[in-house]
Amino acid sequence: MKFLGIIPARYGSTRLEGKPLIDLEGKPMIRHVYENAVRSLEDVYVATDDIRILQTVEDFGGHAVLTSDQHPTGTNRCLEAYKKILKENNVAYDVIINIQGDEPLLHPQQIQTLKNCFTHEYIMMATLATPVKYPVDLDNESEVFVVWDKHFNALYFSRSVIPYLKGIPKKSWLEKNTFYKHVGLYGYTADALEIYTNLAPSSLELSEGLEQNRWIENGYSIKIGLTDHVSMCVDTPEDLERIRTFLKKNNNL
Repeated sequence: MKFLGIIPARYGSTRLEGKPLIDLEGKPMIRHVYENAVRSLEDVYVATDDIRILQTVEDFGGHAVLTSDQHPTGTNRCLEAYKKILKENNVAYDVIINIQGDEPLLHPQQIQTLKNCFTHEYIMMATLATPVKYPVDLDNESEVFVVWDKHFNALYFSRSVIPYLKGIPKKSWLEKNTFYKHVGLYGYTADALEIYTNLAPSSLELSEGLEQNRWIENGYSIKIGLTDHVSMCVDTPEDLERIRTFLKKNNNL
């Protein structure tokens, strides 16, 4: 199968404007993501709505495409970028990997695990989950939790901790159950990407602010792959400091 990596990266953010360009140990955040992605994918592009991000990517030798600033989700931005890349290079791809531009600790093995989910033709979409290891994650509003069925098809994504442990104090939850948080990495077939962007936003998507629930609510499946690699997204100044501390401790330059 032929895979294409696309990193949606917009400049505007209500809590951290210009987030992709924030310096982390001497590199803009988007460069950390890009350099980790190309360790597992031959073709990677940043899809951005801002010329400053595009120029930054091209300056460090990466590939980028300029997209509309009107996209409601990163998935919509991926579709526009995919069509531009397809037209420019005249190369067909089987699966598009949507890589979050605010996860600088992305590990190449995570991408490989996602690629491995596409074992059958009927699998149209896949994503990753990782075990919650620290109690603080259960109270972090930036985290998203997921549960799945016995076939590793996602049942639901939520910003609330799921499942709820009835009759057990929350401080003891990690002792009684393994919880899984979502890793913001998606794979879609080209057909699935087109179908998804033509679906109307769903009630569960709007309630949780999680676009992946739209796919499930419309009767489609999302295959879950498991990873043990650390995943930290940057949504708040507090998240940013956690990332900086982690990078300094691990010399991840």
